[in-house]
Amino acid sequence: MPKLLLMLALLLGAWSNSAVAEQSTRLGPWEIHYNAFNSTFLRAEMARQYDITRSQTNAVLNIAVLAAELPGKPAQQVNVSGYVMNPLSQQQRLDFTEVVEGEAVYYITEVDFTPNERLRFFITVSDGNEQHELRFNQEFWKN
Repeated sequence: MPKLLLMLALLLGAWSNSAVAEQSTRLGPWEIHYNAFNSTFLRAEMARQYDITRSQTNAVLNIAVLAAELPGKPAQQVNVSGYVMNPLSQQQRLDFTEVVEGEAVYYITEVDFTPNERLRFFITVSDGNEQHELRFNQEFWKN
């Protein structure tokens, strides 16, 4: 099932902008695509395949890094790390899993949240001497 999780997230984004919004930004030589969504949007069999816990207080963060300056923008294998901070400035470390499916490479992790809570994400993408930080905020709701 190549690109299955990434395609699902993109389809969900097209279905409901409030449910899942796929975003992208340019950082250095990379085009970084990212989205975070409630884990209950995943079918049970897909969650099992990626070892994701489906829960109304568990979100999935999906990151794909593309070489912005190369023809066809091929997927890149890089180091991805980071943390998320809640409104009380409590930090939660993010442990990313690299998924390689054919030519697709993406990084997924789970995030615990309290419903109606806006989280601040701090993601570091690095490879050799290149290192950039992606920051974004997202609010999560119970499904």
